[in-house]
Amino acid sequence: MKRIILLGIALFMFIGIGSSAVYSQNVTLPASVTNEGKPIKGGILKVGIVKDEPFQGVFLAELYENRYDAAIMSYASNAIFEMDGNFQITDEGIASLDVNQKENKVTITIREGVRWSDGEPLKIEDLILPYEIIAHPDYTGVRYDTEFKNIIGVEEYHEGKADKISGIRKIDGRTLEIRFKKLSPAIFSGGDGLWTYAAPSHQLKGIPVKNLIESDAVRKNPVTLGPFKFHKIVPGESVQFVKNPYYWKGEPKLDGVYVEVVPSSSVSVAIGSGKYDIVTGFAATKWPEIQKYDNIDILGRPELYYSYLGFKLGKWDPEKREVVTDLNATPVGNQALRQAMGYALDVEAVCEVLFFNFRQRANSLIPPAFKGYHDASLKGYTYNPEKAKRILDRAGYIDIDGDGFREDPEGNKLEIKFATMAGDPIQDEIAAYYLQNWRDVGLNVTLTTGRPIEVNAFYDKVEADDPEIHVFMAAWGTGTNPSPSGLYGKSDAFNFSRYTSEFLEETIRKIDSPEAFDPSYRAEQFRIWQQYMAEKAPVIPLQFSYEIVPVNKRVKYYSIDYGNPVELHEIELLAKESIKSK
Repeated sequence: MKRIILLGIALFMFIGIGSSAVYSQNVTLPASVTNEGKPIKGGILKVGIVKDEPFQGVFLAELYENRYDAAIMSYASNAIFEMDGNFQITDEGIASLDVNQKENKVTITIREGVRWSDGEPLKIEDLILPYEIIAHPDYTGVRYDTEFKNIIGVEEYHEGKADKISGIRKIDGRTLEIRFKKLSPAIFSGGDGLWTYAAPSHQLKGIPVKNLIESDAVRKNPVTLGPFKFHKIVPGESVQFVKNPYYWKGEPKLDGVYVEVVPSSSVSVAIGSGKYDIVTGFAATKWPEIQKYDNIDILGRPELYYSYLGFKLGKWDPEKREVVTDLNATPVGNQALRQAMGYALDVEAVCEVLFFNFRQRANSLIPPAFKGYHDASLKGYTYNPEKAKRILDRAGYIDIDGDGFREDPEGNKLEIKFATMAGDPIQDEIAAYYLQNWRDVGLNVTLTTGRPIEVNAFYDKVEADDPEIHVFMAAWGTGTNPSPSGLYGKSDAFNFSRYTSEFLEETIRKIDSPEAFDPSYRAEQFRIWQQYMAEKAPVIPLQFSYEIVPVNKRVKYYSIDYGNPVELHEIELLAKESIKSK
């Protein structure tokens, strides 16, 4: 599945991804819960999404760019495939996938009788439209990337040389064929350019691609395939869903779902008072505030994302739609400087003191949940300020004028601009602590704009390669496909560090090559890629994350187990109102 932009931080030690996961020496959180009692008929599930700013409200898979919109859309998802616990596509979804490795093509077959939330039948044109949106010359989103160009005919269509994508062919009313330049094991996880969502062509077809993102069909009245459909949207604040009478798995047991943004400062009190049945995006920093509540169960699982420190090493060329690396145009172009900045950060203390050991320093850009690919042998940039000082000394970063800050190797004043997102007070504490860590090794690092940046503005600046950003702290969701293609390739708009090299491009190609159908070959290429990125340090992994989900005891059954997630249409409530903590 395509990855999404995430805004958090973190890593966990765990055992498996089964019904529970051990994330520290003393605590285990279950991945599912069942509460006893007779369910009521219907009811509204109340969901809180922890966010200190309004959500963007882009409700189309081809266009959204953050996890908040994705979390909202999950109740009305247009996904056509389902995944198993190993993140492989199964035949249990709306569509099944047949892979012809020899001919580099796939055949997608949709179920009979599937309808959109307005009653219109799902058709093959609804599977083709997303490809035409993303590959369109007027598309300005971030999903036209290295992976997407793997589809035959996509580049010609994008450049206006063809009026259709030659590699995509409708076979009949239920069957679609897609031909690729090459196939790899990534296809089974929604990679190689395969798109895993449908789009309602009967609603969107007449809207110019350049106007889609502001259209009512995306912002106000999206048509969906999920168990619930959009009913009322209060921009940036809340969404009221009602059940979708045409849902292909059967009529939902709930009457609807109400999703609302809740500030981090008040979320714990809201949980205790029973305001929400489920809370997503709950920060581990607030664990002590809820752990004794008797009205909730707390679920947990390792997340498929990591936080990182990114260094701006070039620009994005919007005309060529590719990364242009220029190490001489940035104060952080020196590899040794970047390495020293990584060793200078006391991420371990942040994990222990502020996250109550719900976080652990990351050693790699592949989360450990991907057991076959994560390189556990990498040491990572563990906290070592003395090593950081030695590296800087050897690289010629010396304090010449005695002001406590190092000059660059040419003797010039060195000021490094650091961008971080505004959040709860804990996030501000972390940013201040990291600034002090860098000062402790003699580096003058200051905040871009003088303060943490509101999240939407932050990503606007990062994507635009704002010259006032030299270093930034963010996070990625890998989705179910751990491949670096789409995030770190030369043609990837998501490659925010703007670093590329011939070796990097070749290694990414090998990871998703036909040869990679050999598991040992692919694992070796992943190892090479992880070690190369650790050495060059265009981005430095900071933390892996563990998701914490408080669930009110009026919910009959709920599961976040990757291998056995709750079916949303089967959720039931045990009482008319959420239970309050005593």
